[in-house]
Amino acid sequence: MDDRKIRVGIGFATGRKHFQRTLRSYVYNWKESGLVDDENISLNLFIAYDLSYKNTKKSDYTAINPDISELLDSINFIGAKEVEEAKTCLSENRIVSQEESSAIFGKGYAAQRNIILYYAVKNKIDYLLFLDDDEYPMAVTKNAETALWSGQHILKAHLDSIGKADITYGYHCGYISPIPFIDFSQKLKEEDFRSFILAISNDIVNWENISRLMKSGGVSYADTTILSTNKVEEVPQTNGAKFISGSNLCINLTEKERIYPFYNPPGARGEDTFLSTCLAERKVLRVPSYAFHDGFSAYNQLLSGALPTTLKAILPDNEQVVKRFYTACVGWVRYKPLLLYISDPDSYQSRIDEMLSRLKSTLPSVCEYFSNPSFHKVLPELRKYHRNVERHYALFLETKRIWAEIMKAI
Repeated sequence: MDDRKIRVGIGFATGRKHFQRTLRSYVYNWKESGLVDDENISLNLFIAYDLSYKNTKKSDYTAINPDISELLDSINFIGAKEVEEAKTCLSENRIVSQEESSAIFGKGYAAQRNIILYYAVKNKIDYLLFLDDDEYPMAVTKNAETALWSGQHILKAHLDSIGKADITYGYHCGYISPIPFIDFSQKLKEEDFRSFILAISNDIVNWENISRLMKSGGVSYADTTILSTNKVEEVPQTNGAKFISGSNLCINLTEKERIYPFYNPPGARGEDTFLSTCLAERKVLRVPSYAFHDGFSAYNQLLSGALPTTLKAILPDNEQVVKRFYTACVGWVRYKPLLLYISDPDSYQSRIDEMLSRLKSTLPSVCEYFSNPSFHKVLPELRKYHRNVERHYALFLETKRIWAEIMKAI
């Protein structure tokens, strides 16, 4: 770091009512790590909130306790009004049209992350860390008898490395996967579920990872070697991408022409995956800092200091868990055609045919096991997004073009 004050942004794309508790945990974490009192660092918060996601109200995000806000240099709230103001500004200044800016700042997680990126660049932020509101600055490991917890200085770990990279990202533990614990039987055989996962999986969600998760009750524990060695590693290119996660993710904004936007096909997820496919010429480092992912909202008490000695398996015995898994399956199958189209164009059709075959043979068992016929909808969703893959690819390229025009004009 040089003598100039480093302007650090922390971005939350949020929609959950417990956001304030998550924020408080992180701000005190920054205080404890020494960043709040470091005169060379300016901490600036960017909160893009979605009131429709969990039927929340504006004050759930904006009514921040003065004890928290006074520890930050600035707080920027980005709701629907601010998004429209950004689009109008770009249109009136003839940078991009209203329709083009809507492609960047529309609906969904990619759009929320993009509007945060945009406001951060406009505010001359040097480095922007994305955090999720269901992830906490702590790591969990275990011995033979109990879960062991440790605090994590996520922001500090990124700031130690981001000056030497375009992107840094960290690790996750806890309930990373939305897949609940499966008790294999004749009702749902392991080979059938494996075939189903192979159909919808990607480079991050794959059978090897899921099989390992099943053996640990669906919980991912932090690697003690990573926690103890403090080693930073460069992320290699795999299948044309340098895979990252959308949170515990820091982006270097000091050269704005090197920044790419987030994108996902309409109604899908995968915004981090598609950003990954743009990073062949970028330096991506993985930093040794974990975030605990509370994917099923089962451990909000962690934010109040209650540390469980065991982490329970998440069972598919209630509607909320099953619905979350189903929603994830739909999200995955909606973005996999475009991912294959980008990363493996020569084998695209054969891979799609294999997916269709696997889903046809396994969906009846999956529907029966979860007592939910909605899983049958995964197959028509795949067909629909396969039919539209060329259009989605064109939108992906157009998103990058529009973003480059915006960056030039700032």
